[in-house]
Amino acid sequence: MIKKVAVIGSGTMGHGIAQVFASAQCAVAVFDLKEELVIKAERMIVKNLDVMKNESYISDKEIQETLNNLSFTADLEEAVQDADLVIEAIPEVLDYKLQLFKTLERLIKPTAIIASNTSTFPITKLVAQCSFAERMLITHFFNPAHLVKLVEIVKTEQTLPWVLEEVFILLNAAGKEVVVLNKDIPGFIANRLQAAVIREAFYLLEEGIANADDIDRVMTEGPGMRWALNGPLRIADLGGLDIWEKVTAHLFPELDARTAPPDFIVESVKQGNLGAKTGKGIYEYSDSKNMTAFKRDKQLIHLLKMSL
Repeated sequence: MIKKVAVIGSGTMGHGIAQVFASAQCAVAVFDLKEELVIKAERMIVKNLDVMKNESYISDKEIQETLNNLSFTADLEEAVQDADLVIEAIPEVLDYKLQLFKTLERLIKPTAIIASNTSTFPITKLVAQCSFAERMLITHFFNPAHLVKLVEIVKTEQTLPWVLEEVFILLNAAGKEVVVLNKDIPGFIANRLQAAVIREAFYLLEEGIANADDIDRVMTEGPGMRWALNGPLRIADLGGLDIWEKVTAHLFPELDARTAPPDFIVESVKQGNLGAKTGKGIYEYSDSKNMTAFKRDKQLIHLLKMSL
């Protein structure tokens, strides 16, 4: 049974993942390289909890229990000591991850489960140089991790059944909807579906078919409403496969099929216009990145409350 969790990396994903497990009554140690980074992570978790409380989604008691379950450190050995589950949530640089796993080999206990939150690398690359392949898997959370329910799990051929079972049980107890992939594939399931939509959205914007707001509203007021209730495959069934056979035969050849980022996105990145975190991207933002994120979180909480 998993009782102690260590989260390595306290950034955008790490602090939210730590909050998930602390809320599920696990003792959670949060590690990052610098003291100021874990201090920032603690502040972000407190703000997350405040937003949830203000939206009547959690109680004062639940907030206190969550905070009591958290500890923060810039000492890796201290963070992973006696941890039953170690989750890697560091930047998406393969060499960094491999170096971390090599270090963990000498620090973690022999029965510790290791999970990576990567959305980029196949698990075969992650375990290629480590000695704990049978105790490793990918647990792919979505931002914001403390609110979005989905977690994708990818295992290796060597992953022991009890490892998958323990992690699955814990994630379910934490209120997550878990999907275990039958095969490893780049981007897993959700990011592949998301990438297909964003590629076409970029194309429509680049070609001047509509402005950004109209393209986004088409999604949120149309397919997005249905997709919140039924996935694309069930929607295909509901619409009729005979209809979709005709639609795909006609439309697929017309869709964007590029295999590289569009020029306007590349240029925007070169100019430092990265989106909400810099104040400008496809849209312009008057609020800080954190304020924009908190507004998003409030909307997500409203959706979650509707599903209760």
